[in-house]
Amino acid sequence: MMEEYIDNKKHENKIENFTLNPLDNPQYTKPYLATYTQDGIDKDWEIVQAHDSVAILLYHRQKEAFILVKQFRAAVYLNNNRGITIELCAGIIDKDIPLLEIAREEIEEECGFAVESKNIERITSFHTSVGFAGSKQALYYAEVDESMKINEGGGIDDEQIEVIYLPVSEAKAFIYDESVAKTPGIMFAFMWYFDKIRN
Repeated sequence: MMEEYIDNKKHENKIENFTLNPLDNPQYTKPYLATYTQDGIDKDWEIVQAHDSVAILLYHRQKEAFILVKQFRAAVYLNNNRGITIELCAGIIDKDIPLLEIAREEIEEECGFAVESKNIERITSFHTSVGFAGSKQALYYAEVDESMKINEGGGIDDEQIEVIYLPVSEAKAFIYDESVAKTPGIMFAFMWYFDKIRN
């Protein structure tokens, strides 16, 4: 059912020469071997220190749809040889500014809508990739309409982000569609919406 969201390609996403290499000078993550004693037993565990992040569930009023982003994820490619994911608008916390401001910037850069910080609602926060990273993500909600659109989105620099619209009427089916690579955060955000906004 949701294959159209994966196969309808705005960007070619032609992946070639995919290899794994040692990480000599990491910019966004730092791998470590954590050693500790738990209840008198010495243990170790491989972990990755990564940036915390923000994610935003965006609802388009006129389209009655969620605004999502589609992009290639190298880590997902290792598991499904496709690497295309459908995600919430999101970004890492790499600036010393309020999280609401980071969320506002990400909405503009990735999806092309101008939303004032005061109109972005915090939902909650949670930890992701707890088995090896444990970074924290703050989840927000905002509504937009066409009058707020200022560009086509797509990210900055060499990001290849495609903006897609998922009708709210299809969101519950999307949650359980295993053919689409997605994050737990997007599934939780949809469930929150149906519980708190459209119950």
